[in-house]
Amino acid sequence: MPLHLYDTLRRHAVPFVPADPARVTFYSCGPTVYDDAHIGNFRSFLFSDLLRRYIESPLCTVVDADGTEHTGPREVVHVMNITDVGHMTEDDRADGGGDDKMALAGERLARAQLESKKSGSAHADTAVDPNDPFAIASFYADRFVEDAKRLGLKVAIESEADATLMPRATDHVRSMIRMVEKLIERGHAYAVGEPSAQAVYFAVESWPAYGELSGNRIEALSTGAGGRISSATQSEKRHPADFLLWKSDASHLMKWESPWGVGYPGWHIECSAMSLDRIGAGGMIDLHSGGEDNIFPHHECERAQSCCATGHDTFARHWVHARFLMVEGQKMSKSRGTFFTARDLFAEGIEPAALRLELIRTHYRAQSDFSRQGLKDSQRMVERWRRFISAGEKSATPGERDTTAAEAFAASMDDDLNIAGAIGAINSWVGRTPEPTKADAALMRSFDDVLGVAGLEGLASAETSIGVFLGGLAPDQSVIDRLEARAAAKMAKDFAAADASRDELSAMGVAIKDVAGGKVEVSPA
Repeated sequence: MPLHLYDTLRRHAVPFVPADPARVTFYSCGPTVYDDAHIGNFRSFLFSDLLRRYIESPLCTVVDADGTEHTGPREVVHVMNITDVGHMTEDDRADGGGDDKMALAGERLARAQLESKKSGSAHADTAVDPNDPFAIASFYADRFVEDAKRLGLKVAIESEADATLMPRATDHVRSMIRMVEKLIERGHAYAVGEPSAQAVYFAVESWPAYGELSGNRIEALSTGAGGRISSATQSEKRHPADFLLWKSDASHLMKWESPWGVGYPGWHIECSAMSLDRIGAGGMIDLHSGGEDNIFPHHECERAQSCCATGHDTFARHWVHARFLMVEGQKMSKSRGTFFTARDLFAEGIEPAALRLELIRTHYRAQSDFSRQGLKDSQRMVERWRRFISAGEKSATPGERDTTAAEAFAASMDDDLNIAGAIGAINSWVGRTPEPTKADAALMRSFDDVLGVAGLEGLASAETSIGVFLGGLAPDQSVIDRLEARAAAKMAKDFAAADASRDELSAMGVAIKDVAGGKVEVSPA
């Protein structure tokens, strides 16, 4: 079966049909760099990476407009923007209300620098001027790319060689201005206010398809996209749902010259300009992804202005959105201690591969629940796959490709990226293959080219005569003593004593697993 994906616009799963089956164009909404990205952000970004990896895999088959099937590998041109323009917290307000997000970021940095100075510690943020919005944006953008690379985000890795794959909004303001001008010329946008200080709005009534992506009908929208509009701002609009394309505001921290006065672009226009600049030269792209919170207003508005600027009925041939991430069954909350950035977890010693697998192993359209236990389970799974690859590559037996396993993996992924089914197919195959061959190792590598975990940096492991210490655990003597006591008890067939040693280790926060060769794997419980 060729790849089928749920399309947000059509509201059901459909075959993925790119314009060119050999070269897929893919745009993902990236981060706003006012702070470090949290794990909820990375769930969306990593879902996009998983989808991109599968589409370019030789395991993936897509169809063309005639229904002909084309099997990979194929090129995927994947672009993810970085929004580094300092928008207001109430983005579409035209009356200057709200707080400047970059100013708030500067305040946070200033507080962090003060705390760093008091504690006598040195941090990278001490070199950043908290009063320079461009320096703040660059600081957080660079940190995001660092985190993304550690998590195996291919677009971030590739951006080292081609920075246009991760365009920054501040580099594309001229393109945004040209697009706004084109929308005005075509009757889809209008300017209001004094000539030297105008706001420009998109006229939603000029495009009857507005609202189709999100299901919001124009007549039902009583407020502008974003929902926080002052009465003064509302009165200057032709329709309450009209959304901001440009805001003149000479007091804004980040501002540019424009035909409508000194100001800054609306949030939605950024992605339209950047995607069309890089991969949509013909006015269309194959695939657009983001989190479910992007559907409205952001992607609804982006679709409208892109189609109206290009004259096409279609902007993205396929829209896909990932659902939110919960943490331990609740929304992320700093007050409850359930808010984590990727950097927080790396600093705790969490392996990037474990975090990546934990964030991708739930279906993208299901609400994922992140947990500490899930991280541990993901860590063990990654280690199992690494051992399998290592054993197969060391084998003297060439072996043959297991077509059953390959077909089962592909069948699950083709079914709207059923990642749980794909992982189940891998684990079932690994479980029935106690002595992997070179061909098995190669097949596992091809699966991991999609999952992207086994090749990521691992925590150091140490091996002693009795055990292999994983997950960054050091060979602690108290643990070794209990392992030796357990081994002696098993030799004497005193299974009660052996179980007691295991329970003691568990109480110490250590999990053990007997493996081939008579040794024990030791990992955090």
